[in-house]
Amino acid sequence: MSTTLQTHDERRMFQRFSARFPVKFKDTRDDYGTDVFLRDASAQGVRIMTKERFFLGDQLALEVQLPDGGDPMVLNGEIVWVRFVNLSMWEIGLKFAEIHLLRMQRLFKLAEGLTL
Repeated sequence: MSTTLQTHDERRMFQRFSARFPVKFKDTRDDYGTDVFLRDASAQGVRIMTKERFFLGDQLALEVQLPDGGDPMVLNGEIVWVRFVNLSMWEIGLKFAEIHLLRMQRLFKLAEGLTL
C-alpha cells in the first residue's frame, strides 16, 4: 500500500497571491500599516505580520485599505497558525469563516495591477 503525503500547497483549494496593502485591526484608532501588515491572500484566508501577540483560535477582524478609492475591505477569520519571526514580529495565518469570491476578486485584481 502506497501513501503519498500532500504538502499544504497541494491541499490548497484556492491559489495564494501576493497582496501587500495597508491594514489595521478593525475598530482601532491606529493608522493603517503600523501594527499589522498584509503579506498574501487566497479566497480561504490571509497571511499577516503583526507586532501584536495572538493565539490559535483567536478571532480577528482586519480592515484593508485598497487603492481603488472604495471603502476599506473587512476581513474576518480565525487564527489557524502562528509563527514567531523575531522579538517584535509574528506571522499569522488567518482562515476566513466564509469564502467571498467577489470580495477576493477585488483584492486580487488590485494586487495584480500593482505587479504589472
